[in-house]
Amino acid sequence: MFIAGLTGNYGMGKSFVLSVFKELGAIVLDSDDIVNLLLHDKNVILNIKKILGNMVEKEDGTLDKNKVAKKIFNNRELRSKVEVLLHPMVFEKIAISLQKIKGKRQLVIVAVPLLFEGGYQSRFNRTITVFTTQKLALERLMKVGVSGRDAMKRLKAQLPIQVKKKKADYLIDNTDTKQKTRNQVKSLWKQLLDEMG
Repeated sequence: MFIAGLTGNYGMGKSFVLSVFKELGAIVLDSDDIVNLLLHDKNVILNIKKILGNMVEKEDGTLDKNKVAKKIFNNRELRSKVEVLLHPMVFEKIAISLQKIKGKRQLVIVAVPLLFEGGYQSRFNRTITVFTTQKLALERLMKVGVSGRDAMKRLKAQLPIQVKKKKADYLIDNTDTKQKTRNQVKSLWKQLLDEMG
C-alpha cells in the first residue's frame, strides 16, 4: 500500500483534487470528514466544552461549528488545545481505515489540512500540496459565502502556502481551470502508480 498525504491551504482546492483522485481509483480519506464525525461524539463534545466553554453547544447538545470556529480562529492557544485533543483521534481513525486495506496493492490519498503544521509528513510515502494564489482562494471562499475576514483568519492560522510548496514532494497548481487541475492530478496519479511499482 502506498499512502500520499494531500494538503493545501483554506480555499485552495484540496477537496476537488481529492475527488479527482477518487474518480481515478484511489482510496481517499479526508481528515475533515473524520473531524466532523468526532464532533458528534459525546466525549469529544464534553472535552471541547471544557476547553472552549458551554457557549459552543447548541440546544440539542451538538456543537455549534460556527461558534467553535470563531473561538479557535481568534485564539491560538485554544486552537492548539483543540488540535491536541482531536489530531490523535483523527490519526487513530485513519489507522483503523488503513488496516482494513492492508496487504492490498492500493494507492491511498489522505487529505490533512495541517499536515506540515503538525509535522505529520513522516506518516506518508509522499506529500502533495495543492496551491493557488491567496487572492483567488479568498475569491472562491467568498463565492460560497465565507466572509473575507473569516477566510483571512483561517489562512493566517496555517503555514504560508509557499512553505508548504517547498516541503511537498509534489505540487498541484489549482490556479487555472478545473480541467487543467484534473490533468495535473491524472499525470500525478500515473507517477504515484509507477512509484508504487
